[in-house]
Amino acid sequence: MEQLKIAGQYKKILQSFIQDLKDIYHEELLSLILYGSAASGEFVDKHSNLNLLVVLKDTSLEEIKKSSKLIRKFKMINTLFLTEDYIANSTDIFPIEFLDMQENYFLLYGKDILKDIQIDLRNLRFQCEQELKAKLLKLRQAYLLLNNNMPKLRSLLFISFTSILHILRNVLRIKGRKPPYLKHEVLKELAAEFKIDILVWERLLAAKNKEIRLTGREIEQLFASFVEELESIVLIVDKL
Repeated sequence: MEQLKIAGQYKKILQSFIQDLKDIYHEELLSLILYGSAASGEFVDKHSNLNLLVVLKDTSLEEIKKSSKLIRKFKMINTLFLTEDYIANSTDIFPIEFLDMQENYFLLYGKDILKDIQIDLRNLRFQCEQELKAKLLKLRQAYLLLNNNMPKLRSLLFISFTSILHILRNVLRIKGRKPPYLKHEVLKELAAEFKIDILVWERLLAAKNKEIRLTGREIEQLFASFVEELESIVLIVDKL
């Protein structure tokens, strides 16, 4: 726990939460793993959550209900209850999620469930393609409804940018690269690998970070450029 690069108050929260879980589940509790920004050192006070993987022998509703009061008490902890078998049988369906966990995690208690899981890159490619195509369809459909509402179109653009960039980090894995964590570094890697128009992506990132302000016309133009970029990337991923 002392090795975690988070403020002492959050360490105390985790310690209290862990002890309460042990008191609730005893030998039924197999593993507690912190993952994400709190494990990677990118945790930002008041803006980040503590993501915790809780591995139980049994995750029936009856079992997880035992900790419902505790979950409501510690609202800043995002808790994911899984069994070891579920993890072993789901890496082919959720390769992105498990690779993200495996990339940045810290074992807090019990068995290191994530250490030895294997991800088939063919499954990763399939999930990336499926999710990118789904995002593209939703963006097109949403544009028909929101092209006269610039605040909502801007919000959709920023949310989509973040989620799509997350997927594209994993596309870099398919190409044999270890993707960086910071968004602007991911963009550089993507531009080098896929020849995207990095100016579009950097402008979108700057607007999202409130470094620049966009007019309504600029928002619509950037939205159109982003969709065009995504269309090109989908074609590339389809051929990987």
